[in-house]
Amino acid sequence: MHPYSRQTINQLLAEMDGFKPNEGVIIIGATNFPEALDNALIRPGRFDMQVTVPRPDVKGRTEILKWYLNKIKFDQSVDPEIIARGTVGFSGAELENLVNQAALKAAVDGKEMVTMKELEFSKDKILMGPERRSVEIDNKNKTITAYHESGHAIIAYYTRCEMLCQSFVTFIQFWLFSL
Repeated sequence: MHPYSRQTINQLLAEMDGFKPNEGVIIIGATNFPEALDNALIRPGRFDMQVTVPRPDVKGRTEILKWYLNKIKFDQSVDPEIIARGTVGFSGAELENLVNQAALKAAVDGKEMVTMKELEFSKDKILMGPERRSVEIDNKNKTITAYHESGHAIIAYYTRCEMLCQSFVTFIQFWLFSL
């Protein structure tokens, strides 16, 4: 544990010890790492109640995206709900990062504002990591990938109006092909 964290915990404990049980003082604390909390903090009479706040649902993600999009210039055709549907499990901080990454991509590309293209690019980058152009794929793996992707095309053909598809991304797991 970082020395400053230890100092903060000790100070907090010292201040909490000064309260009488009937003073009507409520102290609320928040952490993203409850497993790292000192046991002295979570014993009865201190922070003895834990409330877990779940990751936002699609409506919450849409609202969070709108909040962060309003801080940058973005094209009015951007639909935050579409991005929200593709970011299941993202926290508010991860959604902020997505918008920031999109703004950086737009700036690097010389654009005046963020479009759906930059937001989709940022989502894919966060979910799958940065693009690796230096990787060379041998012919065997290219063939396997072609069969795999043709399977997607066949399914899409026979389920035409069944699913709304946002974007198609090829994600190759090389360890599967090397068995």
